[in-house]
Amino acid sequence: MTFTLDTLTWLASDAGAALLERLAGDDLSDVNTLRLLTLLRRDHSPEQAGAALELARLRAKAVGKFGADATRLFFTRDALEQASDPLIRTWRAGFFQPQPDQPMLDLCCGIGSDAFAFARAGWQVTGCDLDPVRVEMARLNAAALGLTARFEVADVTQIDLRARLLFFDPARRTGDGKRIFDVEQYQPPLSLIERFHAESWGVKVSPGVDMEQISPYCGAQTHLAFISVRGDLKEACLIYASADEACLVPTRDRTRAVLLTGNEALEWVGAVAEISLREPRQWLVEPDPALIRAGLVADAAREFGGAQLDESIAYFTTDDKPESAWVRAWRILDWMPFNGKKLQAYLRERGVGTVTVKKRGTAVTPEVLIPQLKLKGSESRTLVLTRYAGRQIVLICENLSP
Repeated sequence: MTFTLDTLTWLASDAGAALLERLAGDDLSDVNTLRLLTLLRRDHSPEQAGAALELARLRAKAVGKFGADATRLFFTRDALEQASDPLIRTWRAGFFQPQPDQPMLDLCCGIGSDAFAFARAGWQVTGCDLDPVRVEMARLNAAALGLTARFEVADVTQIDLRARLLFFDPARRTGDGKRIFDVEQYQPPLSLIERFHAESWGVKVSPGVDMEQISPYCGAQTHLAFISVRGDLKEACLIYASADEACLVPTRDRTRAVLLTGNEALEWVGAVAEISLREPRQWLVEPDPALIRAGLVADAAREFGGAQLDESIAYFTTDDKPESAWVRAWRILDWMPFNGKKLQAYLRERGVGTVTVKKRGTAVTPEVLIPQLKLKGSESRTLVLTRYAGRQIVLICENLSP
């Protein structure tokens, strides 16, 4: 379903609002599509019926990102999928230090979700987007939230990119939904940064971005933050910050990891450390994916008194269990070179009938391994298939406790 300015105007009217409120209490599952559209088309045009049903479904889906506000907001399907997690929006807006009446530009603002976070943080926000429907949605959303922000239809490649702060969120998917991996194929390309005139700026990029493509844009006050929400790597943000905001340490790749737990925002800005290898110890430790992506596994191992098993594997082991939101840990009961028959015999002798299999650095898959083990018994274990000094091994661990 494609929204138009006409259907959007109708959805924002009293008649449209009343229909959306009615739909909010209905069963909007796909199996009911024909019934709902048939019912709606008795009193509304096909365009109005389709738009109302699509927006009602998007509002229900948006609760995870917008909470109770979702029932009042306007979305397109793509814009909702692209919207950042609310914890990330808040963290990013709070990273910079607004001053009264300081202007900021939100480039490719979409439906305004990031602009609203910056407005709440105290910035004087102007959002720009090439899509007039999204711009109108952003205006309606700002009014619904009671926030002051301006939104304009504009080609950001053609306007003056000058403000105290700039935030840029280029499209990272093609029109048919395929991911774009080359930063110069972003729409607009990342090289738009070269036209920025700002004391600080931030650019949302893919968490899987090629570091070599990013390096030309990294300087003394620029770093790349990999952001995890409750242990799930969500996105990355290339940040150029003023000296007061930078808070950087000299690292090889100028990266930092950010972990948002819901209760606090943790930042890891440790230096890239030399890798220390050692055979498995008492606890297997898995760092948060933001630490892994930022290249800070060795630094985390040093911080927690551990050593890695292999220089290319993002696990390390310790003598004592680390207590930190940055890691998960499993007690290691035993380990051995990987051999399917020997592992099967070992587990059978101990009455292990259920296993959870984790893997890193091996081609063996749980779907293939578990049936081959033919286990029986009441005990359960976590098996970790990985490498130690280049050799395939299996760690037999206790199950992870909450």
